[in-house]
Amino acid sequence: MNLLERLSFKHLVVGFCVLALGIVVLIWWLSGAAYLRPYAEQTVIFGQGELKLPPELAGPGPIRVVHFWDPDCPCNAETDAHLRYLIGLHRNADVEFYSVQRPGSTGEIAPFLRGRMKPLPGIEGMESLPASPALAIWDRDGKLAYAGPYSEGLVCNSSNSFVEPVLDALTQGRHVSLASGLAVGCYCAWK
Repeated sequence: MNLLERLSFKHLVVGFCVLALGIVVLIWWLSGAAYLRPYAEQTVIFGQGELKLPPELAGPGPIRVVHFWDPDCPCNAETDAHLRYLIGLHRNADVEFYSVQRPGSTGEIAPFLRGRMKPLPGIEGMESLPASPALAIWDRDGKLAYAGPYSEGLVCNSSNSFVEPVLDALTQGRHVSLASGLAVGCYCAWK
């Protein structure tokens, strides 16, 4: 009796189900759904005293956008593409872009972002960030206008972005003050 004769239809169905389940889990993992989590368990509000720009950048000046990122976080792929779009969109506006890498991590920012953002060693109060990728935006008066995630959901783009409305308002001279809110998306722990 050979192997095929010993395998019953029931064994083949069970084997096929296990294989299908393995494929589903692999797709789930590779798509980034494994990193789908809340940005924070509760609303995180960054007051004017929490996050502070370095003294040489503080005070009146251009709009300042600081990108907080972790080189080990797979969620950066979508955010990096969105950030590239934002930089291109505001290249002629009075907006400066900076980056802060998670302390203790090693790695390089995406090649297409190199030279488009100025790296900073850190920002006072950044330890209060619950997750990354995240960003903070200071208005022309040097006041914190927004701090939190880029968007909600697995894919970070302009259709679900919290950032574009803030930057649009600030570049048009309107004042904005938004707190970080609850969002579910692709985030990695910052702390």
